Amino acid sequence: MGFLDSIFGGRSKLAAPAPDRLFAMTTAQVHLAAALDIRHRGTAGIVFQAVDTADFSSILSEAEELLRGTAEETGTTLRSVDDEFGYRWLVLEDSDFEDLVVSLNTISGELQGGGYGDRLLACVFAFEEDARPLYLIYNFKRGSFYPFVPAGEKSRDTERELQLKAQIGAELPLEPETTRWFPLWEVPL
Repeated sequence: MGFLDSIFGGRSKLAAPAPDRLFAMTTAQVHLAAALDIRHRGTAGIVFQAVDTADFSSILSEAEELLRGTAEETGTTLRSVDDEFGYRWLVLEDSDFEDLVVSLNTISGELQGGGYGDRLLACVFAFEEDARPLYLIYNFKRGSFYPFVPAGEKSRDTERELQLKAQIGAELPLEPETTRWFPLWEVPL
């Protein structure tokens, strides 16, 4: 079991399918910008545990090709990053926030449809508040979002995270157990 497996529930089963949960992020982003002056940074990513099989590689390749095919229309760029824990990140950049959400949903839908939903760990949306990074993380295994506000090297601003819970709880399905709000250090976004 890898590092991210342990923080995201290890062997636990996925939450019941909820394809609309990622789309809640589009309305939450409007609220973040208008009410809280928190701006998206034009980037988001999906992290998963890759499987060394031809089937998985084919599904992932098809999803990436689909996104690259629509990139001309949407302007979304895609890059792949493998982290130090052996997980793969697909990092998307686009000034149109809805395009990011749709692209992440496309990737997760392809992997889930191919039978690899249990390999999905999280979607991460990058924001900025007062020139500081702030992330909203969707945990696939729990089927919910939570805020992560880094406050320096391997420290976090838990007070701000709890404030965000109160400020955006009506906009997003938030993880109720704050002990499951795991930090993702060195996010490649």
